[in-house]
Amino acid sequence: MTDLTLRGPNVGGPTFRGSEFGPAESSIVGDWWHSVDRWSLGAVLALIGLGLVLGLAASPPLAYKNDLWTYHYVVRHVIFVFLALGAIATISMSSLRRVRRLGVMIFAGALLATALLPWLGTDFGKGATRWYSLGFFSLQPSEFLKPAFVLAAAWIISGSYQRFGPPGRTISGVVAVAIAAMLALQPDFGQAVLVLAVWSTMIFVSGAPILALLGLGVLIGGAGAFAYTKSVHFAGRIDGYLAAEVDPNTQLAYAQTAIREGGLFGVGAAQGSVKWTLPDAHTDFIIAVAAEEFGLILTLLIIALYLFITLRALVRLLDERNTFIRLAGTGLAVLFGLQAFVNMAVAIRLLPAKGMTLPFISYGGSSMLAAAITLGMLLALTRDRRADDAAAFRSAG
Repeated sequence: MTDLTLRGPNVGGPTFRGSEFGPAESSIVGDWWHSVDRWSLGAVLALIGLGLVLGLAASPPLAYKNDLWTYHYVVRHVIFVFLALGAIATISMSSLRRVRRLGVMIFAGALLATALLPWLGTDFGKGATRWYSLGFFSLQPSEFLKPAFVLAAAWIISGSYQRFGPPGRTISGVVAVAIAAMLALQPDFGQAVLVLAVWSTMIFVSGAPILALLGLGVLIGGAGAFAYTKSVHFAGRIDGYLAAEVDPNTQLAYAQTAIREGGLFGVGAAQGSVKWTLPDAHTDFIIAVAAEEFGLILTLLIIALYLFITLRALVRLLDERNTFIRLAGTGLAVLFGLQAFVNMAVAIRLLPAKGMTLPFISYGGSSMLAAAITLGMLLALTRDRRADDAAAFRSAG
């Protein structure tokens, strides 16, 4: 007989299998496989696979320059990929309560680590103190702070809907501004703006008045004008973006040349030249390597995958009635999609240079693991859940 299983975010009660009546046998992995959004999971795996291919294409020149084994960075990237896959699977299988608890714990640790960067961090000669040097591994706490802040902010804002709850929007806004200030001091203005943009989206979804959002936009614009007059680093990025012509010796010029030369189908795998001249070809400008060697076709596929993951998550959250899930899921989806957009927009000079990685494709342990945490949480929040599971979560506060 036909095996019929009733599942969905608002479906509760027993499960029907054939002629038997009663709860179906289940396991953590089985429940996860039947409830997770497998289309989004497949798109994530596709991005990770493309990241491996592009890492293989972009990182050997860096190994050559540093007198290392040709595939030194490729092997490290593969290690990070396996760790990321484990994180995605583990987090996406977790209960809603555990996901929220994990987000708050990561937020506390990442916030403290980011605050201590001016005294304990290093800049690796790049002029921005964003990392901790751990010898075998460098840690960028701001990468982990972003998704964790989304979970913490969603928790605080959703708490304000309860009777005698805290002023969630105000508290989360103060925290968002404090985080943005810490990031700007590194300096990392791109990440600071990203945090504020994601928080603005969350309070918009929570029902904040339009006038408040417009006022926030004016404040962000004013902060940008102040940074332009006080920060040589920030002013240089803006001036370079607004210049009539791009300096031919900059990374942006090399990237644009590579994108143009790639054409529709690219010059061929391992045949590109931009990776030999771009210092950040394997990280911030890896999309230029993809465009040069594999052409517009692959570039459009990458863009489509990011759009699909982001929009599909937002669509699945449209009918979500739990405030925390709706806010956290929206924030994580926007964070993921916006970071990808900013990275690729910089490469074609649509935005000023930001120093932001392309999730799952750029080389870097912090970036890879933070993206895995982001998508693991997003997949957990958008799983199909029985009504009694959602009710149990709501009763937990």
